[in-house]
Amino acid sequence: MPGRRLTSQERAQIEVLFGQGLRYAQIAAVIGRDRTTVWREVTRNNAYQGAHAPGGAWHPRGRAAGCPATGRWGGGYRWKYCHEFAQRRADKRARRPRDGRLRARRSRTMAPLWHLVKQRLAQRWSPVQVARSLRIDYADQPECWVSHETIYQAIYYQARGGMREELARQVALRSGRAARKPQSRAATATRAARPWVADLHISARPAEAADRAVPGHWEGDLIIGARGTSAIITLVERATRYVMLGALPESRISDNVTDVLITLMNRLPDELRKTLTWDQGAEMARHARFTLATDCKVYFCDPHSPWQRGSNENTNGLLRQYFPRSSTDFRKYSQDELDAVARELNGRPRQTLDWQNPAERLNQYLVATTA
Repeated sequence: MPGRRLTSQERAQIEVLFGQGLRYAQIAAVIGRDRTTVWREVTRNNAYQGAHAPGGAWHPRGRAAGCPATGRWGGGYRWKYCHEFAQRRADKRARRPRDGRLRARRSRTMAPLWHLVKQRLAQRWSPVQVARSLRIDYADQPECWVSHETIYQAIYYQARGGMREELARQVALRSGRAARKPQSRAATATRAARPWVADLHISARPAEAADRAVPGHWEGDLIIGARGTSAIITLVERATRYVMLGALPESRISDNVTDVLITLMNRLPDELRKTLTWDQGAEMARHARFTLATDCKVYFCDPHSPWQRGSNENTNGLLRQYFPRSSTDFRKYSQDELDAVARELNGRPRQTLDWQNPAERLNQYLVATTA
């Protein structure tokens, strides 16, 4: 799950995709953020027509001076975006060298507004009730307004060190808590439920897929290149460990991933297209179109549970011998080159297959079904 703030790697990815001509919503789908986050990032941290950044990327459909304009898009699309310049601006802004509403910066002294807030907390009001009442009672005095989150932060700040006594003398929160209650990964995953998963949980997958007795059940994922700017599709058949790789030369938005998956699956006979198990990434948001085109049903793993795609995870580790994480740009690899790598992997003997290789084991199955 992404953090609150964009990372340097995400900004580098935005720069590349921005330069490729993608819209905000498409960029957001690739990096796993909301489209508003990407729009706000480009709007706040653009490079002002390139005057402040030697690098960066112009949007092909922008219309700023100096931009190779081919269209009429306005707004943030007309500026140049440089991830290094954007990161410096974001870091500078994050230092926030100003006093808080309820407590002074680098000080243990609470601001005068805190005493007004404290009176209402003492009446067992919640921070949300306090924040809303201040806006109503002081409608013409914005300096007396404060968000409920700021009140929570002030309460937790008070609970540290020598201020614990004051907190103990009053009921600051109705729960009695003096610190945030940490959330488990499972709770976070529940809040971040993806609508495309619906009722296609891995627990609903046919039993024959789980015991690897019958070929035709696949596991899939993306492996990402250097700086998160490129990716390829990896597919592994659970019973035979047969590998297929798919090139994504443009981007890893859901439509592109779906098109490549359909092409890969159509290489196979019908009896080898039964199920596909994937994680809950946004690249599979269009899985219904894939199922309609291939008759292969998609199932989704639990969040943060890579072992539920164990064969695929193991194969991705083997592929790092060919594609190092720190230096690989998958956009430079054609589908023919990826097929050559897959042939090498499918020719390796595997202990789990009694030292046969995946190609031999898959061929045995195909011969048996046609005999």
